[in-house]
Amino acid sequence: MGVVTLRPGATVPTGWAVTYDASMIVDLNADVGESYGAWVMGADADLMPFITSGNVACGAHAGDPLTMWRTVALAKRHGVAVGAHPGYPDRDGFGRRDLPMTPYELEASLLAQIGALSAICGALGAQLTHVKPHGALYNRAAADTELAACIAGAVARFPGRLTVVGLAGSALIDAALAAGLPVADEAFADRAYEPDGSLRSRDLPGAVHTDPALAAAQAVSIARDGRVRAHDGSSLEIRADTICIHGDTPGAAAVGRAVREALDKAGIEVRPLTRV
Repeated sequence: MGVVTLRPGATVPTGWAVTYDASMIVDLNADVGESYGAWVMGADADLMPFITSGNVACGAHAGDPLTMWRTVALAKRHGVAVGAHPGYPDRDGFGRRDLPMTPYELEASLLAQIGALSAICGALGAQLTHVKPHGALYNRAAADTELAACIAGAVARFPGRLTVVGLAGSALIDAALAAGLPVADEAFADRAYEPDGSLRSRDLPGAVHTDPALAAAQAVSIARDGRVRAHDGSSLEIRADTICIHGDTPGAAAVGRAVREALDKAGIEVRPLTRV
C-alpha cells in the first residue's frame, strides 16, 4: 500500500493511505456590517455569497445594533461564520486613528463590543466564532506587544474560546497563543504589502488592490504558494489560515467573486473559521 497526499475533496485511490495537504485549505473573510443608520458602507449582501467568514463591526468604529442584527442574519443565511470586528471608539476616523486609551479603557471597550455582538448572535441562533480587531487597533497590535497582550487578554476573559485573527506572524498572534487562545494567521487579497511584511499604509499610492484580477492572483499565491509580492516587487514568504477582502473596497463584490472563483479553480478548499 502506498501513501498519497491529496487536497480535501479529491478521490481517494483504492488501497492507498491518504494524507491531506492543509496548505490547500483557507478561509475567505470580509469586514462587514460597517453601515450606520441611513448611511450605507460596503456591499455586504453582494459579497456574502463568496466569503466563508464575516467580521462584523460592533458599534464603536462603525455599525449599530440594527446593522449588526441584519448582518448576522445575512451571514447565517449564507452559512458564513460570524466574528466580532471591534475597533477604537472613533466613528469620525472610522477606527483608523490611534486613540490614547489605557489598557483598562481598551479592554472594557473590547468586551462591551464583543458582548453586544454576542448577544445578537445568541438571539438569532448564530455562533460567534472569532475576533478580529479593526483598523488602527489591528495594525498597531501587529507590532506593539503590550497592546497585543491587552487585546488577547480581553478575548480570553470572554466566555468560550474565540479564535483571534491577526496579521500573519504578528505580535497579536503570539499574544493570543500565549493566552491559550486559538489563532488564525491572516493575509490580504486586496491590500499591498511592504517588504517587511507589514501592510502598505492607506495614505500611500497602490495600497489597495481594486483590480479583481490582481486581488485574485494575490489570493491564490498566498493560499497555494505561501508567498506574496511586496509593493517593491520583492517576494515574501507568508502563511495564512484566512484571507481578507475588505467590504468597503471599491468594487468589493467583483473582487470577492474573482478571488473565490480563482481559489476554487486552483483546487483550494475554502472553509469557514469555526469555534474550537
